[in-house]
Amino acid sequence: MTAMLKEQLVKVFSLMKPGFLFQYEPELDAFLEFLIWRFSIWVDKPTPGNALMNLRYRDERAVPTRGKDVRTGLEGPGLSVSQKIWYCLTIVGGRYVWSRLQSFSAFRRWGDFEQRPLGRRLWLLIQRVEGLYKAASFSNLLIFLYTGRYRSIIERALKARLVYGSPNMNRAVSFEYMNRQLVWNEFSEMLLLLLPLLNSSSIKKFLLPFSKDNSSGSSSNESECPICHANPTIPFVALPCQHRYCYYCLRTRCAAVSSYRCARCNEAVVAIQRHGLGESRTSKN
Repeated sequence: MTAMLKEQLVKVFSLMKPGFLFQYEPELDAFLEFLIWRFSIWVDKPTPGNALMNLRYRDERAVPTRGKDVRTGLEGPGLSVSQKIWYCLTIVGGRYVWSRLQSFSAFRRWGDFEQRPLGRRLWLLIQRVEGLYKAASFSNLLIFLYTGRYRSIIERALKARLVYGSPNMNRAVSFEYMNRQLVWNEFSEMLLLLLPLLNSSSIKKFLLPFSKDNSSGSSSNESECPICHANPTIPFVALPCQHRYCYYCLRTRCAAVSSYRCARCNEAVVAIQRHGLGESRTSKN
C-alpha cells in the first residue's frame, strides 16, 4: 500500500525539478506509513493487507484464558492507546530514524575515517546494532514458524498479536493473478533462454520455400541485392542459381557461413562470379 501511494504521489511531482523528492524520500515514506497507521490501527481497524486476510490486532495482555468469555479463542480487545502510540513510534519513527542515520553516516563517511576514532566507533556501533537486530529477527521468525505468534520483534515486545477478525469468514485472497504471474514469469524465462540460441536468418531461409509470395517477390526485386536491398555497385551472382548480389555482401556471407544458401531461393551457393562474365568463376572459399 505504501508503494502504491508513493507511486501516485511521485506522479504528482513529476513536472517539478528532477530529483526533488529524492532528498526527502525517507520523510515521504514516513508520512505515508503514518497515514496508513492513522486511518487503520489508530481507529481499531485492520490495515488493507490484514483486512484482505481477515486479520486484526489483539492485545494479548487482556485476553481471557478461561471462563465463559472464551468460545473460539479469538476473543479479546484491540490494542490499547499506549500500544498504538508505541507501534507508531517504533514502526514509523524507527524506520525513519534508522534510514536517516544510515544516509547521514554514509554521507559523512564514518566508516572511512581511520583518523577519527569517534566516527569509526559510531560506524561500528551501527553495524553491530544492525547485525543484532537481524539475528533477533531471524530468531523471532523461527519462533513464529513454530508457535504462530508475533511475526515481528515489535509485535512481540508490544504483545500485539494478529488473530482472525471473524472466525466464520474465509480470507478473500484470490490466487488467479498470482498464478498468471507465475506462468508469465516461467514463459519469459524460457524465451530468454531459447532466443539467444535461435538464428533468425536460418529460420527465415527455412521458411522461405513455403512462402506464398516467394516467386512474385523474387521476380519483382531481381535487380536488388537481397541482403542490403540496394542496387549492387559491383554486381556478382551466386552459382548455380544466378541470383545477383553486391560483391561485399555475398563475399562476407560466404566467408562467415560454411554452407551459405541463397537468400532468394534457399539453394546452396557453391561459387560466385561477376555479373555478365560467363566464364570467370570464383570459389566462395
